Amino acid sequence: AAADPSSFSSPSCCLTRHLYLRCRVDFSARALRGTAALTARAEREALRCLILDTKDLQVFKVAVNGQDAKFCFGQKHSFKGTPLEITFPFELRRGQEAIVEISFESSPTSSALQWFTPEQTSGKKHPFLFSQCQATHCRAILPCQDTPAVKLTYYAEVSVPKELVALMSAHRVGETPDPEDSSHKIYRFSQNVPIPCYLIALVVGALESREIGPRTLVWAEKELVDKSAYEFAETEAMLQTAEDLAGPYIWGQYDLLVLPPSFPYGGMENPCLTFVTPTLLVIAHEISHSWTGNLVTNKTWEHFWLNEGLTVYLERRIGGRLFGEQLRQFQALGGWRELQNTMNTLGETNPITSLVPDLNEVDLDTAYSSVPYEKGFALLFYLEQLLGGPDVFIGFLKTYIQQFAYKSITTEDWKKFLYSYFKDKVDVLDKVDWNSWLHAPGMPPVKPIYDMTLANACVALSQRWIKAKESDLCSFNSADLKGMSSHQLIEFLGLLLLEAPLPVSHVKRMQEVYNFNAITNSEIKFRWLRLCIQAKWEEAIPLALKMATDQGRMKFTRPLFRDLYNFDKSRDLAVKAFLEHRVSMHPVTSMLVGKDLKQDQ
Repeated sequence: AAADPSSFSSPSCCLTRHLYLRCRVDFSARALRGTAALTARAEREALRCLILDTKDLQVFKVAVNGQDAKFCFGQKHSFKGTPLEITFPFELRRGQEAIVEISFESSPTSSALQWFTPEQTSGKKHPFLFSQCQATHCRAILPCQDTPAVKLTYYAEVSVPKELVALMSAHRVGETPDPEDSSHKIYRFSQNVPIPCYLIALVVGALESREIGPRTLVWAEKELVDKSAYEFAETEAMLQTAEDLAGPYIWGQYDLLVLPPSFPYGGMENPCLTFVTPTLLVIAHEISHSWTGNLVTNKTWEHFWLNEGLTVYLERRIGGRLFGEQLRQFQALGGWRELQNTMNTLGETNPITSLVPDLNEVDLDTAYSSVPYEKGFALLFYLEQLLGGPDVFIGFLKTYIQQFAYKSITTEDWKKFLYSYFKDKVDVLDKVDWNSWLHAPGMPPVKPIYDMTLANACVALSQRWIKAKESDLCSFNSADLKGMSSHQLIEFLGLLLLEAPLPVSHVKRMQEVYNFNAITNSEIKFRWLRLCIQAKWEEAIPLALKMATDQGRMKFTRPLFRDLYNFDKSRDLAVKAFLEHRVSMHPVTSMLVGKDLKQDQ
């Protein structure tokens, strides 16, 4: 099996199968400290060592089956961290297990953790902490085999200040006062389904919950919890639709946690406890990950499209069931636009725009884009059309999930299974230009067919604005948007963003007649503000700066900062705003925006 270029560990020698984590959350030191006991199984004869991933961790002591073991750190790598090499005090035979217990402490600058002062929370009284391990940041919390090729179960005991609540990507199995510290309490968690390390997650804060379904609680700060319960009320309907399409939901609980707005992603599919930001309105994507990603997992991050492309496919199938096939087709087309936009930003020949890229010596945080999502989806949508339509293709997807549940797989495994499932259609499959789809950069070799019913109005209106001369501007009025849904407004603005920037007179008129500044929907506001800054409309600068800094979702924050940086009138303001907000930004966001604004030292 190909080794994971993003990890130092070698699971072909030794596999970690269970983690017993005991740790204490120290808000004043901004550190997690405790012990990680890993159950490791020798995969070859005469095993004497284990290499684990770490990043900015201190390690104080290692014991194997209770006996002291020698350990040393290897050479530090610029973004992969530092290998921890543990020498066993005895040999392990193939198949034999040992418990490797490591005393460790995380760094206050851990790339996996974001610590908030009370002032940065909604409630203003208590501190807050959350983790984000995907893709390779679990190693910045605890020593582990930080590769999705390895899956383990875990049990955790976490000590936190007693006025706070701790939650993890696992089942809650109880809480007790901390016998060693009367100001703390210990929360216990159990995850009995094997998961890759990137799905280990922890949050600590003044959290409350509301029940919104038979298997779902919404957790949030008190100030947000009722609003969140209302916003995510359709969760159970989506879960049932997903089960109907993909098979039974095996994780038991499906809770939601609403995070502070600085969370760098829209959502994170942590098992039993999806993390979402306030800007995420639809959680069908995170729900779908319960099958594609969490149950069937990419073996290395080169095959990330198996997690994301399949999840987007499933997400849109759920949307199609709940809101109609025309909407699914329209969102599929929106995804193709999004992919075109990404190609414009990254460049058609950029090797990271391949569906299965080479990630040797690539920092995954810098390589993250819509490609695995939307190029992956486009391939599946194209195959659906080639192989007999949605009903036929969902049969394949359901069987694929059964076949590879609890495993980590590569694109080759997926493709072999596709060929064996459709063995009567091999001639059709052989006509697919697999090399271009999987290994060439840029847009896919074929564009699937999209139903244009809902898109036509967006195309027509965007064309009117693109072609309009100064003298035509009076022909636009608020009735232009009559009957258009928020999805259609997003597409209308997205189409304009693919063109050369509009004259400033046009965006001014657009504001006069459509009043886009008053819209609160983040997806619309984001595209509108980009359009204004690219058109060099100075009045939009404060609004764009506000959106770039009020929330931290990288999908919004990075392009807004980039556009502000590229406009001479706002460049200095953008840099100033970044430097002011840097301390309260998520570590990964701050690193990437710093690169975009040429501020990375």
